[in-house]
Amino acid sequence: MPTTILIADDHPLFREALRGAVQRILPGTELHEADSVDALYGLVEAHADADLLLMDLNMPGAHGFNALVHLRAHHPQLPVVVVSAREEPGVMRRALDHGALGFIPKSADSDTIGTAVGLVLDGERWAPAAAASAPAMGRDEHEVAQRLRELTPQQFRVLQMLGEGRLNKQIAYDLGVSEATIKAHVTAVLRKLGVNNRTQAVLMAGRLAVDPDGVVVPPEEPD
Repeated sequence: MPTTILIADDHPLFREALRGAVQRILPGTELHEADSVDALYGLVEAHADADLLLMDLNMPGAHGFNALVHLRAHHPQLPVVVVSAREEPGVMRRALDHGALGFIPKSADSDTIGTAVGLVLDGERWAPAAAASAPAMGRDEHEVAQRLRELTPQQFRVLQMLGEGRLNKQIAYDLGVSEATIKAHVTAVLRKLGVNNRTQAVLMAGRLAVDPDGVVVPPEEPD
């Protein structure tokens, strides 16, 4: 069976670069691409037996490490390598602590990308040496990730949309369900996260952002 690799990045040129690097080291690899988190979720559902996912941290629908945590919770069989322009050692270490098996800086050359992909496909981990020097993820962030793992895929999507500042009726329209259904999802999200309102929920999820200080507080409305 050919190796199947998923690529998730919103920059077409970088997807092309990744595709070329993979095809040079693994000719005949079956590649599938997504340009947003929503498209990625569909891709993973359609290719549940994929051998590897290469995903960016910064693309539409992504809020730091939230998507990585969600994917690892619901698709633990799928190895994930983060490919990002955020090359700070702390960011690399957080990605690994949240379940990524590798971290490839976007500044890496094609040989490095090939080496990293090959090692992860062989069951090993790969990241720049600087990642090992960064402190481990804090206990608070670990606990937030544990709570996010309890959300269903639809609840997680609702939480993401709350983080984008959308109201219940807007979320209902986008997901094609009733506003009452969204209110029920919001209630479940608050309960699972152990918070009292959507502002607290977004701020809690924001602790997994790459830059938590940049989290936008959503408008309040009756839940």
